[in-house]
Amino acid sequence: MPLWPEQNVTQNLLANAKGGDRAAVNRLLERHRVSLRKLISLRLDRQIARRVDASDVVQDVLLEANTRLQDYLADPRMPFHLWLRQLAQDRMIDLHRRHRGAQRRSLDREQSLAVPQFADRSGFDLMGQLADHELTPAAASIRKELEARFVIALDQLEDEDREIVLMRHFEQLGNSEVAEALGLSAAAAGMRHLRALRKLRAILGERPSLSGSPPT
Repeated sequence: MPLWPEQNVTQNLLANAKGGDRAAVNRLLERHRVSLRKLISLRLDRQIARRVDASDVVQDVLLEANTRLQDYLADPRMPFHLWLRQLAQDRMIDLHRRHRGAQRRSLDREQSLAVPQFADRSGFDLMGQLADHELTPAAASIRKELEARFVIALDQLEDEDREIVLMRHFEQLGNSEVAEALGLSAAAAGMRHLRALRKLRAILGERPSLSGSPPT
């Protein structure tokens, strides 16, 4: 199931908002609240998540979106959900800089995977495709171990590889959306995605340890 709301409704709300309909603005922002909550919960660093509530980050992003919406409507250079996504990413980078220090991690790394459980089936389905020989849905303990291994495997990917896996399989963005968000051609985005999946499959095949250390 896609992370972001259906785009036809969003376009209608944007048109009404551009015409000065405040109720449309409120509906537009509110219908993206759950999606933002999932995105931020997925990307917020584990250490920071212990001190910062994701709901507060969502509210900050929505307030900024409300403030900057007229500028977006005057020049919508990207789909609304990608614009909102960028606001959320910028907000998380600021949080990570303040809480962890910019010198400790790169900007991309500051958006590292921080999800011990899967919010929906999409990530687990990908895990099954990559390691289906081990998948036993009836065994809850095996599923839990596989999920932990999958998270560790994702964390072992290089930043750009992990990013595109998250975008395609957790955010459920299409290749063209990923290309636009990352400033790549569609062909380059597709190749990066395939490369990331190959690397992820290889890491899972090496049975990464639950401690997070690479296999010896």
